[in-house]
Amino acid sequence: MKIAVMGTGGVGGYYGGLLAQGGHDVTFVARSPHLDAIRRDGLQIRSVHGDFAVSPARATDTPGEIGRVDLVLFCVKTYHTDQAAQAVKPIIGPETTVVSLQNGIDAAERIGAIVGLERMLGGATWISSAVEAPGIIKQVSQFRRIVVGEFSGELGPRVEAITKAFQPTGVTIEAAQDILKVLWTKFVFIAAISGVGSLTRLPVGDYRAVPETRALLRNLMREVEAIAGARGVSLDTDVVEKSLDFIDSSAAQIKPSMQRDVETGRRSELESMIGIIGRKGRELGVPTPTADLVYAALLPGDLLTRL
Repeated sequence: MKIAVMGTGGVGGYYGGLLAQGGHDVTFVARSPHLDAIRRDGLQIRSVHGDFAVSPARATDTPGEIGRVDLVLFCVKTYHTDQAAQAVKPIIGPETTVVSLQNGIDAAERIGAIVGLERMLGGATWISSAVEAPGIIKQVSQFRRIVVGEFSGELGPRVEAITKAFQPTGVTIEAAQDILKVLWTKFVFIAAISGVGSLTRLPVGDYRAVPETRALLRNLMREVEAIAGARGVSLDTDVVEKSLDFIDSSAAQIKPSMQRDVETGRRSELESMIGIIGRKGRELGVPTPTADLVYAALLPGDLLTRL
């Protein structure tokens, strides 16, 4: 497949690197100095599953140079979604599929409004991976899972082609008939761990068993669950407990990407991870006091990064 990775961060860099290693024609869209390092030294992957390098690596900061592609892996930070969707329009052809592996629950809708919703598949990933230094991706989680699906519920040829591409990489790749359920189930987990992790500034192993902090996690999860239900998305009745079990089983040192951005003073995905809970809650008449508190506590620092 001819693939463009829009956003060569921890997620796009790692998965794109695996696909390139597997023989696919992959071009990485990145910005300097990350771009310069990839062009000079290739893309270096340091992973608990084994280190490797894509060298030489095709990389650009101008998507239009790539030409029409079969697949766009859309992995930019959520606050760059609309700008990045405009940038990939020149590489979208009649047969191009776009899969967002971003956090949050509205990425496909936002990208689809620009490139065409008919181009979109739903996608979700579970991974802990980040840019360690320019040109270097560090992946630290045992889990590295992707789920894709048509919003229509069909398991058609586009889903089959993507799962086939990922199968040799060692990644857990799944096709889902109810991708909205998958996206909201992930959001129950990732919103809670991102918000609480950003507040505590601690790795997950240092707060997940503290009763008061665990209650904060659970309350935030319950609010997301309630919003999903109000939108007509039926989640498993034990979705919160399963999400807490997943947190309990994760490596103690893990920090989600939003927390890492907060700790290093970079702009974070606060609006797409926490702010959206309150906004959707108000639209649907669902109270979100926990999300509102977490958002209010983190917003001043986030605003400073936008100046």
